Amino acid sequence: MPDNPPNRLIREKSPYLLQHAHNPVDWYAWGEEAFAKARAEKKLIFLSIGYSTCHWCHVMERESFENPRIAEILNRGYVSVKVDREERPDVDRVYMAFVQATTGSGGWPMSVFLTPDLEPFHGGTYYPPEDRYGRPGFSTLLERIAEIWQSSPGKIVDQGSQFTEALRSHLQEAQAGSSSPLNLQWLDAGYSQLAGGFDPEEGGFSSAPKFPRPSIFNFLLRYGRREGKASALEMAELTLRKMARGGIYDHVGGGFHRYSVDARWHVPHFEKMLYDQAQLVVAYIRSPVITSSKQPRERRWSMSCATSARPKAASIRRRTQTAYRTRKPRKRGRVRFTSGLARRLTGCSPRRKPRPFGEPTGLNATETYLPGAIPTATWPAAMCFSCRAIRRRSRN
Repeated sequence: MPDNPPNRLIREKSPYLLQHAHNPVDWYAWGEEAFAKARAEKKLIFLSIGYSTCHWCHVMERESFENPRIAEILNRGYVSVKVDREERPDVDRVYMAFVQATTGSGGWPMSVFLTPDLEPFHGGTYYPPEDRYGRPGFSTLLERIAEIWQSSPGKIVDQGSQFTEALRSHLQEAQAGSSSPLNLQWLDAGYSQLAGGFDPEEGGFSSAPKFPRPSIFNFLLRYGRREGKASALEMAELTLRKMARGGIYDHVGGGFHRYSVDARWHVPHFEKMLYDQAQLVVAYIRSPVITSSKQPRERRWSMSCATSARPKAASIRRRTQTAYRTRKPRKRGRVRFTSGLARRLTGCSPRRKPRPFGEPTGLNATETYLPGAIPTATWPAAMCFSCRAIRRRSRN
Protein backbone atom coordinates (compact mmCIF):
# COMPACT_ATOMS: atom_id res chain seq x y z
CA MET A 1 0.00 0.00 0.00
CA PRO A 2 1.21 3.55 -0.67
CA ASP A 3 2.74 5.34 2.29
CA ASN A 4 1.36 8.79 1.36
CA PRO A 5 -2.30 9.77 1.69
CA PRO A 6 -4.12 10.26 -1.61
CA ASN A 7 -4.17 13.69 -3.23
CA ARG A 8 -6.84 15.23 -5.48
CA LEU A 9 -6.00 12.96 -8.39
CA ILE A 10 -7.66 10.07 -6.58
CA ARG A 11 -10.97 11.45 -7.87
CA GLU A 12 -9.89 11.28 -11.52
CA LYS A 13 -10.64 8.54 -14.04
CA SER A 14 -7.44 8.70 -16.09
CA PRO A 15 -5.08 5.74 -15.41
CA TYR A 16 -2.10 8.08 -15.70
CA LEU A 17 -3.45 10.56 -13.15
CA LEU A 18 -4.40 7.75 -10.78
CA GLN A 19 -0.79 6.53 -10.89
CA HIS A 20 0.19 9.85 -9.26
CA ALA A 21 -2.64 9.90 -6.75
CA HIS A 22 -0.34 8.89 -3.87
CA ASN A 23 2.59 11.18 -4.63
CA PRO A 24 3.57 13.61 -1.86
CA VAL A 25 3.16 16.38 -4.45
CA ASP A 26 -0.13 18.26 -4.03
CA TRP A 27 -1.30 17.63 -7.59
CA TYR A 28 -4.26 19.34 -9.24
CA ALA A 29 -5.99 18.21 -12.39
CA TRP A 30 -6.24 20.66 -15.28
CA GLY A 31 -9.13 22.95 -14.39
CA GLU A 32 -10.39 26.14 -12.83
CA GLU A 33 -9.68 24.97 -9.29
CA ALA A 34 -5.93 25.02 -9.93
CA PHE A 35 -6.04 28.26 -11.92
CA ALA A 36 -8.02 30.09 -9.23
CA LYS A 37 -5.57 28.98 -6.55
CA ALA A 38 -2.61 30.22 -8.59
CA ARG A 39 -4.22 33.63 -9.15
CA ALA A 40 -5.35 34.00 -5.54
CA GLU A 41 -1.97 33.05 -4.03
CA LYS A 42 0.08 34.58 -6.89
CA LYS A 43 1.97 31.37 -7.49
CA LEU A 44 3.52 29.96 -10.62
CA ILE A 45 2.04 26.83 -12.17
CA PHE A 46 4.16 23.78 -12.78
CA LEU A 47 2.53 21.76 -15.56
CA SER A 48 3.53 18.13 -16.06
CA ILE A 49 2.13 16.24 -19.06
CA GLY A 50 2.60 12.54 -19.78
CA TYR A 51 0.76 9.28 -20.36
CA SER A 52 0.45 5.93 -18.61
CA THR A 53 2.83 3.89 -20.81
CA CYS A 54 5.59 6.52 -20.93
CA HIS A 55 8.84 5.07 -19.56
CA TRP A 56 10.53 8.36 -18.66
CA CYS A 57 7.32 9.64 -17.09
CA HIS A 58 7.59 6.83 -14.57
CA VAL A 59 11.30 7.50 -14.10
CA MET A 60 10.69 11.15 -13.27
CA GLU A 61 7.88 10.20 -10.92
CA ARG A 62 10.11 7.77 -9.07
CA GLU A 63 13.07 10.14 -8.89
CA SER A 64 11.34 13.49 -8.31
CA PHE A 65 7.63 13.35 -7.62
CA GLU A 66 8.06 10.70 -4.91
CA ASN A 67 10.99 12.61 -3.41
CA PRO A 68 9.81 14.36 -0.19
CA ARG A 69 12.30 17.23 -0.56
CA ILE A 70 11.29 18.01 -4.15
CA ALA A 71 7.63 17.62 -3.25
CA GLU A 72 8.06 20.16 -0.46
CA ILE A 73 9.57 22.71 -2.90
CA LEU A 74 6.68 22.21 -5.34
CA ASN A 75 4.00 22.44 -2.64
CA ARG A 76 5.53 25.59 -1.15
CA GLY A 77 6.20 27.64 -4.27
CA TYR A 78 3.99 26.27 -7.06
CA VAL A 79 0.57 25.02 -8.00
CA SER A 80 1.32 21.64 -9.53
CA VAL A 81 -0.94 20.46 -12.35
CA LYS A 82 -0.84 16.99 -13.87
CA VAL A 83 -2.30 16.30 -17.35
CA ASP A 84 -2.81 13.06 -19.26
CA ARG A 85 -2.02 13.83 -22.91
CA GLU A 86 -4.36 11.05 -24.04
CA GLU A 87 -7.19 12.66 -22.09
CA ARG A 88 -6.42 16.29 -23.04
CA PRO A 89 -4.60 16.29 -26.41
CA ASP A 90 -5.61 19.92 -26.90
CA VAL A 91 -3.59 21.05 -23.88
CA ASP A 92 -0.68 18.83 -24.90
CA ARG A 93 -0.63 20.27 -28.44
CA VAL A 94 -0.44 23.89 -27.31
CA TYR A 95 2.35 23.48 -24.79
CA MET A 96 4.26 20.99 -26.92
CA ALA A 97 4.42 23.65 -29.63
CA PHE A 98 5.94 26.01 -27.05
CA VAL A 99 8.54 23.47 -25.87
CA GLN A 100 9.54 22.56 -29.43
CA ALA A 101 9.80 26.21 -30.44
CA THR A 102 12.00 27.17 -27.47
CA THR A 103 14.16 24.05 -27.10
CA GLY A 104 14.20 22.56 -30.61
CA SER A 105 12.82 19.22 -29.43
CA GLY A 106 9.96 17.76 -27.45
CA GLY A 107 8.73 14.64 -25.73
CA TRP A 108 7.27 13.29 -22.54
CA PRO A 109 7.23 13.85 -19.69
CA MET A 110 6.74 17.46 -20.67
CA SER A 111 7.54 19.97 -17.93
CA VAL A 112 6.32 23.55 -18.43
CA PHE A 113 6.35 26.54 -16.10
CA LEU A 114 3.39 28.94 -16.44
CA THR A 115 2.41 32.29 -15.01
CA PRO A 116 -0.89 32.47 -13.07
CA ASP A 117 -2.49 33.53 -16.39
CA LEU A 118 -1.36 30.25 -18.04
CA GLU A 119 1.35 31.91 -20.13
CA PRO A 120 4.41 29.63 -20.57
CA PHE A 121 7.88 31.05 -20.01
CA HIS A 122 10.11 27.99 -19.54
CA GLY A 123 9.79 24.36 -20.59
CA GLY A 124 11.54 21.06 -21.16
CA THR A 125 11.03 17.33 -20.91
CA TYR A 126 12.70 15.00 -18.41
CA TYR A 127 14.78 16.58 -15.65
CA PRO A 128 17.03 14.52 -13.36
CA PRO A 129 16.45 15.13 -9.65
CA GLU A 130 19.95 16.50 -9.00
CA ASP A 131 22.61 18.35 -11.01
CA ARG A 132 24.30 16.07 -13.55
CA TYR A 133 26.87 16.56 -16.30
CA GLY A 134 26.88 20.32 -15.91
CA ARG A 135 23.09 20.59 -16.24
CA PRO A 136 20.83 21.78 -13.41
CA GLY A 137 18.69 19.20 -11.72
CA PHE A 138 14.96 19.52 -11.16
CA SER A 139 15.29 20.70 -7.56
CA THR A 140 17.84 23.37 -8.54
CA LEU A 141 15.59 24.57 -11.37
CA LEU A 142 12.56 24.80 -9.10
CA GLU A 143 14.40 26.84 -6.48
CA ARG A 144 15.98 29.18 -9.05
CA ILE A 145 12.69 29.96 -10.82
CA ALA A 146 10.95 30.52 -7.48
CA GLU A 147 13.66 33.00 -6.47
CA ILE A 148 13.28 34.96 -9.72
CA TRP A 149 9.50 35.02 -9.29
CA GLN A 150 9.84 36.44 -5.79
CA SER A 151 12.43 39.08 -6.70
CA SER A 152 11.44 40.08 -10.26
CA PRO A 153 8.01 38.76 -11.19
CA GLY A 154 7.68 41.36 -13.94
CA LYS A 155 10.46 39.74 -15.97
CA ILE A 156 8.72 36.39 -15.96
CA VAL A 157 5.35 37.95 -16.83
CA ASP A 158 6.86 39.89 -19.75
CA GLN A 159 8.68 36.83 -21.02
CA GLY A 160 5.52 34.76 -20.76
CA SER A 161 3.55 37.38 -22.68
CA GLN A 162 6.12 37.46 -25.47
CA PHE A 163 6.18 33.69 -25.78
CA THR A 164 2.39 33.53 -25.74
CA GLU A 165 2.06 36.09 -28.51
CA ALA A 166 4.65 34.33 -30.64
CA LEU A 167 2.93 30.99 -30.03
CA ARG A 168 -0.47 32.44 -30.95
CA SER A 169 0.93 33.81 -34.21
CA HIS A 170 2.52 30.45 -35.01
CA LEU A 171 -0.74 28.56 -34.47
CA GLN A 172 -2.69 31.03 -36.59
CA GLU A 173 -0.21 30.66 -39.45
CA ALA A 174 -0.41 26.88 -39.18
CA GLN A 175 -4.21 26.99 -39.37
CA ALA A 176 -4.08 29.31 -42.38
CA GLY A 177 -1.59 27.03 -44.13
CA SER A 178 -3.71 23.94 -43.50
CA SER A 179 -6.57 25.47 -45.48
CA SER A 180 -4.44 26.25 -48.56
CA PRO A 181 -4.60 23.88 -51.58
CA LEU A 182 -2.18 20.98 -51.74
CA ASN A 183 1.02 21.50 -53.68
CA LEU A 184 3.08 18.72 -55.26
CA GLN A 185 6.23 20.66 -54.47
CA TRP A 186 5.67 19.78 -50.84
CA LEU A 187 6.48 16.17 -51.72
CA ASP A 188 9.79 17.19 -53.26
CA ALA A 189 10.60 19.37 -50.25
CA GLY A 190 9.81 16.52 -47.87
CA TYR A 191 12.00 14.11 -49.81
CA SER A 192 14.89 16.57 -49.89
CA GLN A 193 14.67 17.11 -46.14
CA LEU A 194 14.69 13.37 -45.45
CA ALA A 195 17.56 12.75 -47.86
CA GLY A 196 19.63 15.42 -46.12
CA GLY A 197 19.43 13.61 -42.78
CA PHE A 198 19.69 10.03 -44.09
CA ASP A 199 22.38 7.71 -42.72
CA PRO A 200 23.71 5.82 -45.78
CA GLU A 201 25.57 3.25 -43.66
CA GLU A 202 23.02 2.17 -41.05
CA GLY A 203 19.78 3.69 -42.29
CA GLY A 204 17.54 6.05 -40.38
CA PHE A 205 17.08 9.77 -40.59
CA SER A 206 18.76 11.09 -37.47
CA SER A 207 21.59 10.37 -35.09
CA ALA A 208 21.07 8.23 -32.00
CA PRO A 209 18.57 7.57 -30.60
CA LYS A 210 16.87 6.24 -33.73
CA PHE A 211 13.13 5.72 -33.95
CA PRO A 212 11.26 3.51 -36.42
CA ARG A 213 9.11 5.95 -38.38
CA PRO A 214 6.59 4.00 -40.46
CA SER A 215 4.96 7.08 -41.97
CA ILE A 216 8.31 8.10 -43.47
CA PHE A 217 8.87 4.63 -44.93
CA ASN A 218 5.43 4.67 -46.53
CA PHE A 219 6.00 8.16 -47.90
CA LEU A 220 9.35 7.23 -49.45
CA LEU A 221 7.95 4.06 -51.01
CA ARG A 222 5.00 5.88 -52.56
CA TYR A 223 7.08 8.90 -53.60
CA GLY A 224 9.81 6.74 -55.14
CA ARG A 225 7.28 4.80 -57.17
CA ARG A 226 5.38 7.93 -58.22
CA GLU A 227 8.43 9.96 -59.23
CA GLY A 228 10.66 7.09 -60.32
CA LYS A 229 13.32 7.91 -57.74
CA ALA A 230 15.32 4.79 -56.93
CA SER A 231 17.14 6.63 -54.13
CA ALA A 232 13.90 7.08 -52.19
CA LEU A 233 13.14 3.35 -52.43
CA GLU A 234 16.69 2.46 -51.39
CA MET A 235 16.50 4.71 -48.33
CA ALA A 236 13.34 2.99 -47.11
CA GLU A 237 14.55 -0.52 -47.97
CA LEU A 238 17.94 -0.11 -46.28
CA THR A 239 16.42 1.24 -43.08
CA LEU A 240 13.81 -1.52 -42.90
CA ARG A 241 16.48 -4.17 -43.48
CA LYS A 242 18.83 -2.74 -40.84
CA MET A 243 15.98 -2.58 -38.33
CA ALA A 244 14.96 -6.20 -38.97
CA ARG A 245 18.54 -7.39 -38.46
CA GLY A 246 19.27 -5.21 -35.45
CA GLY A 247 18.46 -5.42 -31.79
CA ILE A 248 15.51 -3.07 -32.08
CA TYR A 249 13.68 -6.12 -33.42
CA ASP A 250 12.78 -8.60 -30.69
CA HIS A 251 14.28 -11.83 -32.03
CA VAL A 252 12.69 -13.86 -29.24
CA GLY A 253 9.23 -12.44 -28.69
CA GLY A 254 8.70 -10.68 -32.01
CA GLY A 255 7.81 -7.06 -32.66
CA PHE A 256 9.87 -3.89 -32.67
CA HIS A 257 10.93 -1.89 -29.65
CA ARG A 258 10.17 1.79 -29.51
CA TYR A 259 13.62 3.02 -30.47
CA SER A 260 17.32 2.18 -30.54
CA VAL A 261 19.65 4.05 -28.21
CA ASP A 262 22.58 3.64 -30.60
CA ALA A 263 23.05 4.51 -34.27
CA ARG A 264 23.32 0.87 -35.47
CA TRP A 265 19.87 -0.29 -34.27
CA HIS A 266 21.56 -2.74 -31.90
CA VAL A 267 20.61 -1.62 -28.37
CA PRO A 268 16.85 -1.20 -27.92
CA HIS A 269 14.84 0.80 -25.47
CA PHE A 270 12.75 -2.02 -24.01
CA GLU A 271 9.28 -0.67 -24.68
CA LYS A 272 6.88 -1.65 -27.46
CA MET A 273 4.12 0.50 -28.88
CA LEU A 274 1.10 -1.15 -30.49
CA TYR A 275 0.72 1.59 -33.09
CA ASP A 276 4.33 1.03 -34.20
CA GLN A 277 3.68 -2.66 -34.81
CA ALA A 278 0.53 -1.97 -36.84
CA GLN A 279 2.18 0.62 -39.09
CA LEU A 280 5.43 -1.31 -39.55
CA VAL A 281 3.48 -4.31 -40.83
CA VAL A 282 2.19 -2.11 -43.66
CA ALA A 283 5.69 -0.78 -44.41
CA TYR A 284 7.27 -4.26 -44.52
CA ILE A 285 4.51 -5.54 -46.80
CA ARG A 286 4.69 -2.59 -49.18
CA SER A 287 8.47 -2.55 -49.47
CA PRO A 288 8.96 -5.79 -51.49
CA VAL A 289 5.82 -5.13 -53.55
CA ILE A 290 6.99 -1.68 -54.66
CA THR A 291 10.72 -2.34 -54.91
CA SER A 292 10.40 -5.90 -56.31
CA SER A 293 13.03 -6.86 -53.76
CA LYS A 294 13.89 -10.47 -53.01
CA GLN A 295 15.00 -9.58 -49.49
CA PRO A 296 11.84 -10.84 -47.75
CA ARG A 297 12.30 -14.27 -49.40
CA GLU A 298 15.94 -14.33 -48.31
CA ARG A 299 14.90 -13.38 -44.80
CA ARG A 300 12.36 -16.17 -44.77
CA TRP A 301 14.90 -18.74 -45.90
CA SER A 302 17.42 -17.43 -43.38
CA MET A 303 15.26 -19.10 -40.76
CA SER A 304 16.13 -22.61 -39.73
CA CYS A 305 15.43 -25.61 -41.86
CA ALA A 306 13.02 -26.82 -39.20
CA THR A 307 10.77 -23.77 -39.11
CA SER A 308 10.60 -23.30 -42.87
CA ALA A 309 10.25 -26.96 -43.93
CA ARG A 310 7.86 -28.26 -41.29
CA PRO A 311 4.65 -27.18 -43.07
CA LYS A 312 5.85 -28.74 -46.33
CA ALA A 313 6.77 -32.00 -44.65
CA ALA A 314 3.31 -32.24 -43.14
CA SER A 315 1.60 -31.53 -46.47
CA ILE A 316 3.51 -34.21 -48.42
CA ARG A 317 3.25 -37.01 -45.87
CA ARG A 318 0.41 -38.68 -47.73
CA ARG A 319 2.15 -38.39 -51.09
CA THR A 320 5.36 -39.92 -49.77
CA GLN A 321 3.54 -43.15 -48.96
CA THR A 322 2.35 -43.71 -52.52
CA ALA A 323 3.72 -41.54 -55.29
CA TYR A 324 7.37 -41.78 -54.33
CA ARG A 325 7.46 -45.37 -53.06
CA THR A 326 9.60 -47.55 -55.30
CA ARG A 327 8.05 -50.44 -57.18
CA LYS A 328 10.35 -52.81 -55.30
CA PRO A 329 10.49 -51.51 -51.75
CA ARG A 330 13.35 -52.47 -49.54
CA LYS A 331 12.97 -54.78 -46.58
CA ARG A 332 10.73 -53.59 -43.76
CA GLY A 333 8.96 -51.21 -46.13
CA ARG A 334 11.58 -48.52 -46.37
CA VAL A 335 10.78 -45.47 -48.48
CA ARG A 336 13.49 -44.23 -50.78
CA PHE A 337 13.82 -40.54 -51.55
CA THR A 338 15.90 -39.19 -54.34
CA SER A 339 18.27 -36.55 -53.08
CA GLY A 340 16.76 -34.04 -55.54
CA LEU A 341 13.25 -34.50 -54.16
CA ALA A 342 14.36 -34.27 -50.55
CA ARG A 343 16.44 -31.22 -51.30
CA ARG A 344 13.54 -29.49 -53.00
CA LEU A 345 11.10 -30.30 -50.24
CA THR A 346 13.21 -29.85 -47.13
CA GLY A 347 16.39 -28.11 -48.22
CA CYS A 348 18.80 -30.93 -47.46
CA SER A 349 19.43 -34.51 -48.47
CA PRO A 350 18.96 -37.46 -46.07
CA ARG A 351 22.42 -38.61 -47.10
CA ARG A 352 24.17 -35.30 -46.45
CA LYS A 353 24.60 -32.73 -43.75
CA PRO A 354 21.79 -30.15 -43.65
CA ARG A 355 22.29 -27.33 -46.09
CA PRO A 356 21.46 -23.90 -44.65
CA PHE A 357 19.00 -21.59 -46.35
CA GLY A 358 20.70 -18.25 -46.92
CA GLU A 359 23.95 -16.99 -45.52
CA PRO A 360 24.64 -14.42 -42.81
CA THR A 361 25.18 -10.99 -44.34
CA GLY A 362 27.47 -8.69 -42.41
CA LEU A 363 26.51 -9.61 -38.84
CA ASN A 364 27.28 -12.37 -36.45
CA ALA A 365 25.06 -15.35 -37.15
CA THR A 366 23.49 -15.17 -33.72
CA GLU A 367 22.36 -11.61 -34.46
CA THR A 368 21.17 -12.26 -38.00
CA TYR A 369 18.37 -14.78 -37.84
CA LEU A 370 14.75 -14.43 -36.83
CA PRO A 371 13.13 -16.35 -33.92
CA GLY A 372 13.66 -20.08 -34.27
CA ALA A 373 16.80 -19.74 -36.33
CA ILE A 374 19.75 -22.08 -35.90
CA PRO A 375 23.06 -20.18 -35.69
CA THR A 376 25.77 -21.12 -38.15
CA ALA A 377 27.93 -22.66 -35.42
CA THR A 378 25.26 -25.31 -34.70
CA TRP A 379 24.38 -26.33 -38.25
CA PRO A 380 26.60 -29.46 -38.40
CA ALA A 381 25.07 -30.80 -35.18
CA ALA A 382 21.46 -29.74 -35.85
CA MET A 383 19.82 -32.17 -38.24
CA CYS A 384 16.79 -31.02 -40.17
CA PHE A 385 13.58 -31.79 -38.29
CA SER A 386 11.77 -32.75 -41.48
CA CYS A 387 14.59 -34.98 -42.73
CA ARG A 388 14.75 -36.77 -39.41
CA ALA A 389 11.00 -37.25 -39.51
CA ILE A 390 11.09 -38.67 -43.03
CA ARG A 391 14.01 -40.97 -42.24
CA ARG A 392 12.29 -42.23 -39.12
CA ARG A 393 9.19 -42.95 -41.13
CA SER A 394 11.16 -44.78 -43.80
CA ARG A 395 12.60 -47.17 -41.23
CA ASN A 396 9.19 -48.29 -39.94
